[in-house]
Formats: sequence, C-alpha cells, structure tokens
Amino acid sequence: MEKKVKSIKKRNGKVVPFDSNKIYIAVKKAFLANNISNGGIVRDLAEGVENIVQAKFSEENIPTVENIQDSVELVLLSQGFIDIARSYMAYRQQHKVLREEKTLAMIEAEKLYVSHGDRKEIFNPDHVHDVVSKLGRGLDKVSVQDIVDEVCRTVYDGIKAEEVETLILNCIKTRIDDHYNYSYLSARFLLDQMYQQVLGVPFYAENLETMYQHKFTKYLEQGIELGLLNPELREFDLNKLSQSLVSSRDLLFMYLGMQTIEDRYLLRTRKKPQRIFELPQWLWMRVAMGLALKEENREEKAIEFYNLLSQMLAVSSTPTLFNSGTTHSQMSSCYLNTVDDSLTGIFKSYSDCAQLSKWAGGIGTDWTYVRAKGAKIRGTNGQSQGIIPFIKIYNDVALAVNQGGKRRGAMATYLEPWHSDIHEYLELKKNTGDERRRAHDIHTALFIPDLFMKRVQEKGKWTLFSPCKVKDLHDLYGKEFEERYEWYEQQDIEGAKAVDAFDLWKKMLTMLYETGHPWITFKDTINVRSPQDHVGVIHNSNLCTEITLNTSNEETAVCNLGSVNLARHIKDGELDEALLEKTITTMIRMLDNVVDNNFYPTKEALDANMRHRPIGMGLMGYQDALYKLGIAFDSAENIEFADKSMEMVSYYAILASSKLAKERGSYKTFKGSKWDRGIFPLDTLNLLENERGRKLKVSKESRMDWDRVKAHV
Repeated sequence: MEKKVKSIKKRNGKVVPFDSNKIYIAVKKAFLANNISNGGIVRDLAEGVENIVQAKFSEENIPTVENIQDSVELVLLSQGFIDIARSYMAYRQQHKVLREEKTLAMIEAEKLYVSHGDRKEIFNPDHVHDVVSKLGRGLDKVSVQDIVDEVCRTVYDGIKAEEVETLILNCIKTRIDDHYNYSYLSARFLLDQMYQQVLGVPFYAENLETMYQHKFTKYLEQGIELGLLNPELREFDLNKLSQSLVSSRDLLFMYLGMQTIEDRYLLRTRKKPQRIFELPQWLWMRVAMGLALKEENREEKAIEFYNLLSQMLAVSSTPTLFNSGTTHSQMSSCYLNTVDDSLTGIFKSYSDCAQLSKWAGGIGTDWTYVRAKGAKIRGTNGQSQGIIPFIKIYNDVALAVNQGGKRRGAMATYLEPWHSDIHEYLELKKNTGDERRRAHDIHTALFIPDLFMKRVQEKGKWTLFSPCKVKDLHDLYGKEFEERYEWYEQQDIEGAKAVDAFDLWKKMLTMLYETGHPWITFKDTINVRSPQDHVGVIHNSNLCTEITLNTSNEETAVCNLGSVNLARHIKDGELDEALLEKTITTMIRMLDNVVDNNFYPTKEALDANMRHRPIGMGLMGYQDALYKLGIAFDSAENIEFADKSMEMVSYYAILASSKLAKERGSYKTFKGSKWDRGIFPLDTLNLLENERGRKLKVSKESRMDWDRVKAHV
C-alpha cells in the first residue's frame, strides 16, 4: 500500500514523523500483558493497523495518537482478541487518568501555560468559566462547570490559544446529545468568533446590534470592491435597511446550521487565508436585496423578504443563498436537460452541464434518446459504444466542476427501461467490475412507463430497443406509448431483444438495495398530471426527483426553489393559518423574482425559464412541527395533519401565484395549460384514473374552498 501518512500529531499538538514500529511495540505489549508471545500474529495485527491508518488518513489529514490507538482497538476486536483488546483499553484509560491528574496538578500550581505566539500566559480555568457563562445566558440544562472541568482535563502545557477555543467548542459539542441547548451554546461560540473577527466585539457586547447595523454599509462596499457583490446594491437606501437588521435573530441558529452557514454561505475575502467578512443577518439582507432589485418599492420589499428569511419562516434554496446580490446571481436550484443522439449534442450537453454546475445548479439529464451499444452509426458505418462511456465522462464533469468550489457537483442521469443499455446502466454504481464502466459520483434514475409495471405484474416479456430504431417512443406516454410500443414489438426491428420483465425489475431493486440507485420515477403519472402538457413532454426529473418539467433540445428546464419552515408556524399548539398564508404569499413573490433577477449560464435555460416561469415551494421542519403539536409520527393523527397542512400550503401557494399574475400578467405559455383549462392538481387524479382505466387508492377529500381559488385563477 502507498504510504500516504508520514507524520503523526502528538497530544501536545507537536507533529512528529510517523513510526510504524511503535504500533508493533504497542500491540506486542498488549499481548505480553496477557502472558502471550507470538511475534507472527503481532506483526500481522500491526500491519492491519497501519493499513487502516494509511487508508483513512493522509499528510493533509494527519492522524493523532488517539486515532492510532483507536485503530489498534478496532483490529484487536475485529480479529477476535477480545481479552487483549480489553487489557489495551484499560491501559489507555489508566494513562488517560494519570495525564489528567498531572494536568490538573499543573493547573492548580499555575504551571500550565497557553501560547499566544511569542507570548505565554498561565492557563486560567476562571477565564473559560467566564466566557462559557456569558455565552450561555438564558440557556437552561447547560452545566458550565462540567464544560470547564472537561477542558481542564484535556488541555496540555504549551497549547496554542486558538486550540483552547477549539477545545472548549468540542467539549460543548460532545454534550449536544444530552440537551439541545448545548447545540445553541455551540452556535453562540461560533458567533462569538465571527463577531470578534468582523465587528471587533464579543457575542455578549452591549453595543452588538449598533455595531451590526453601523458596519453594514462598510460590508457592502468591501464586497463590491472585491468584485463579489453587485454594485447596484449601493442604490438602496442603506440606512433604512441597516436599521432593520435584528442581531438577536442569530440566536435562532443551532450548531449544525451555524457551522454550515459559516463553512459554505458567508462571503469570504479572496486572498489566502480567506476570512469571512459577512455575518448571518447581513447574508439574509444581501439575499433579500438581490431578490428585490427590480421591485418598485425596493426597500420595502427587501425588508419584507429579510424578515421572512431572518426569522426562518421560510428559507431560499442554496444557490439563492450563495449568489443573490452577487455579480453572478445564479439563484436557480435545478436544471433538467436532454441529450441529443449525436456527438455534437452529447458534447454540448457536457459544456452546458459544466456551466450550470459551476454556478451551483443541480442537474438531471435524460440519456434515453442516445443510441444503444452495437447500433449502427450511419456516418462512419461503424457501431456505437452506447451510453455508458459517455455517462462516464458526464460523471467526470460532475467531479471537475464542483459548484464554484463550494460543494460537490450534483448531477443525475435518467433512462427509460426499454433502452437496450439498461442492464449496464443499472450497474453504473456498483463497487465491483470494470471501473471504466462505472460512475460513482453521479446519481442514476429510471423513468418508468406504466406498461413496464403491467408486464412485471403479469410476469411477461419486455422488449429492449435502441432508441434510434424507435425514435417516437421518447416523446410518448400513457395509452399512446403503450399502443406504439406494442406495435414496435410486432415488427422485426434490428437489435430488439425480449427479456423477462420481472427479472429486470428484480435487478433494479437489487441494485437499489446494493447501491442506493437507481431512483425510480414514473413517466406516465408525471406527464398525465403535468400542467404544461400542451407545450411539451417531461423526460426526466432532477437530483431530488421533485421537479418535473418539459425538456427538449431547445429548452433546458429550470426550477427556482424555497422551503416554508412549518415548525415556525406552530403557535399555541396549532398551525397558524394566517401566518402561513402571509409567509407563502411573500415566498411566492420571492421565487418569481428569481426568474427575472437570475443569471442564466445557458441560452436554453434562459429561454425556458422566461417562457414558463416555474417555481417550486417545498416544506421543511415537519418533524419539529409534529413535536410541537404532540403528534406521534407513526399515528393516524399524523396522516391527517399531513393531508391538512399540505392542502393548506398548496391552496395559498396557488392563490398567491394567481394574485401575482393579476399584478404582473400570466406567464407566456399559460394559454392552453391545465391552469387555463381549470384543471387543478387534485383534479388530475381523475385524469390519471381515466388513463389507467382503474380507480386510485388515494383520498380526494378537500377541506379548503377551492372554488374561490379556481375563480381567481
């Protein structure tokens, strides 16, 4: 095995050369402590430990002494040396206690020092107590003394000041499972570091809000000067906006949220080491300003949007949080495209997907139209290699273009199950086999017509085709697909192959169990119920399988997303309908503004979004809402609440969208849509029943006054 680990970090923070012989000595001592001497076994076990260390760590991720000792325990236990492992654990515990006693003695004698660069000072537990006490004001179930005691047991002589801060944070984090207030305390610790870095004041400073508001304009100017923020932000009434900032809303963050927002979302300086110069409330206001740029009453709307976001009543999607108000405001979440059956089309899709991924868009790509392996290539008179080698390149594009360096590229492929390459496609995510025909870094999904499921139920045959021989199947669904597919089965088509439908379904489920892929979506249901069936066909979905929009060579579908936080709408033990309506109305406007204020990486995305203006409003905080309501997840009451709450969300979203249409006009392709024809989502269940010729086992009960919304639309 390649030796990636060449160093090890000791408990005092010092990095020393990695010596594998010390692992051998440690294992040997563990055996001798049990009166066993077997050099061969000891050597094999030591090699096993080193293999784990070399596999898990590197020179960028240096292991600590504790990491090595954990690996020794793991190998001893996994190889069945239980008694020796117990002795080794006891040895570690004894030495830990001795180290702690020595450390506590040094602290008591005021002989343990903290390093501040060239300067040293005596470690003072009272200072830790004071800081944690101030950060924890108002948080019950938090034991400050327990944290101080843990820090004192873990600190070491010569520790750096910044490592003490990390140590305090780690001691708080380890208690999060004990009570959620430790999560809030951890978030406050991170906030304290941010405030001191950006504002020059601690978390508990009396003038915190004043500083927050006072430095807002300077923050915007710095962002514009760095070329990160849109210069148009200067044109807002910045004094009015800054006075609307509420610093106490930072307290809504728990640890994971605060850590994520610091790691990914807050703007940083360009020069290394990169430092944040944006704070959470500035982030919310920057996003709000970017969404309000083209509003007539910009300040009023920016404050309305800010209040929604900063109170976490609803939150925009990641690309919107990344890019709203910046010089490249790509705020859309999802892109869906389809690949043409030509080299030009295939390589254009790579270029398009790279641009979309660069600006933080998640992508779903339909590969069904590309001819299968062995199909004739007319131009060269050769044979196609099929879709697998091309998807491998698609996988590498996802790796290479990692959303502007902020997170991994996120791309998915879709295929209909009649494609002749389906068997190899299902194996793309396997961890065995030819790596040249594997794609581990993307997601795979299926777009299944009802006819396939009928054949599975009947345990009948299913015919595979190369799409170049059955070109119209790609754009057909429902009864039309079924009739045409069965007609093709009667023809003598070159390369067609009949397989057992049940066996193919079994392989799909086996791969799903083994690799988590492929995801399964249903072509006919999606298309029959689509409100935009008058202007195209849906060929695929996206990464999360929640966006279903038309695609073609001329249009890359785009969706603009945000989520309502249901938990924040539970007031006095019930769902606050008036607040929910207000939140949804504002959120719909924000999402619609994304369409007009967006930076579009490709012409096909721009054209599609301007024609259809799709938006998607989701839900989060559902489990927390149930907790606040005292509803068990596995209860009939939960089913009832889910149905009631989601109907409410749908009702107010459609109503708000129609009110916005009254103000701004309908989208370009509204005429002829299901909306225009008075067919709402609930009504499309009847369409699906007619298409399938059978009743659906789905409740059609409604509680809201839908006639009112239909009349308004």
